[in-house]
This record gives sequence, structure tokens and C-alpha cells, in this order.
Amino acid sequence: MSNMQARQATIHRKTSETDIKLFLCLDGEGNAQVDTGIGFFDHMLKSFAKHGMFDLNLKVTGDLIVDCHHTIEDVGIVLGEAVKKALGDKKSIRRYGDIILPMDEALILCAIDLSGRPYLVFESQFTSDMVGYFDTQMVKEFFYAISYSAGMNLHIRKITGENDHHIIEGMFKAFAKALDEACMKDARIKSVLSTKGSL
Repeated sequence: MSNMQARQATIHRKTSETDIKLFLCLDGEGNAQVDTGIGFFDHMLKSFAKHGMFDLNLKVTGDLIVDCHHTIEDVGIVLGEAVKKALGDKKSIRRYGDIILPMDEALILCAIDLSGRPYLVFESQFTSDMVGYFDTQMVKEFFYAISYSAGMNLHIRKITGENDHHIIEGMFKAFAKALDEACMKDARIKSVLSTKGSL
């Protein structure tokens, strides 16, 4: 960003189940270094960074010997915390972002309100239990964790789609694009976009 400081956050969260170090810059170039131990999840998070023009550096050590649940959910928690921290007082941001994104046969709707009030509406069914070592049940859990830790109203809906890889990747890309739009600064918004005066 020229003439203003980049909005970014660094978070380290360690529990008995996961150890997560994450850096996020909302005003980035789409660069990502990601290592979660789950190949498909790494692919999704790199797509998120690329399509949202976010810089993301993430290193996770998780209890994958149990399953992927804790790793994916905890990354969602930390990523949401990073978004909230990087946004700061939310001054001049557009607040809302939405997209209908095609990914081959899949068509995904994503809409975001950075309202400070967490809520997730997630509508999709998957035909496979796993994509690689990624449990498809964890897609909803991941976005739930983000929405609650970031304090965002998040709607994700599969309009069409048959291939679970395409559907999930479409969701991560749509989320990235909608979040990028919601985080954008608008010179017409002098304070915050709310009649209450705070978000």
C-alpha cells in the first residue's frame, strides 16, 4: 500500500493439540508460504491468499495422528483472529463483500458483512468423506471458526456442483474475493460504515 501502513497481524497460538504461527497482511500481493501437514488444505489456503491478494505465512504442527479436525478448526480460529486484528478500527472499509464464483461445474455464492457480529450460514452437501487427507466435514467447521473469531457474518452456498474438489476450492476462492472486497478502503467512508458509529 502506498502512503499508508499495511494492515497486518502476527499470531502464535499453542495448545495441547496444535501449535500455529500465522502472519497475515490484508494489503498484500497474494504470496503464501503454508505448511499445515495436510496437502489439500495447504492448496486451499494458498488459493485463498492468491485470490484475495493477501500475504499469508502459516506453519502448523498439529495432532494429525488423531485426525485433521483440530488442525483445520484451529487454523480457522487463528486466521479469523488475524483478520480482526489486522482490520483494527475498521475505519473507511466497505464492510460488505460478495461474489458468485464459477469453478468448472461448481458455482459458489459467498457474502460477507464485517459487522462484528458472528454468524455463519453454510449450505452444501459433499459426496466424498475425504479429499486427499482433508475431511470434507471440516469445510463448514473451518468457516464457522473464522466467522466467530473474526466477528463476521458469513454466508456460503453451493448453487451448483458435483466434484467436491471443485466445490471446496470454489468456496475458498469465493471467500477470498468477498473478504478482499469487504476489507477494501473507500475514500467516501470517513469513519465506519454504520449508523451506530462502530463495527
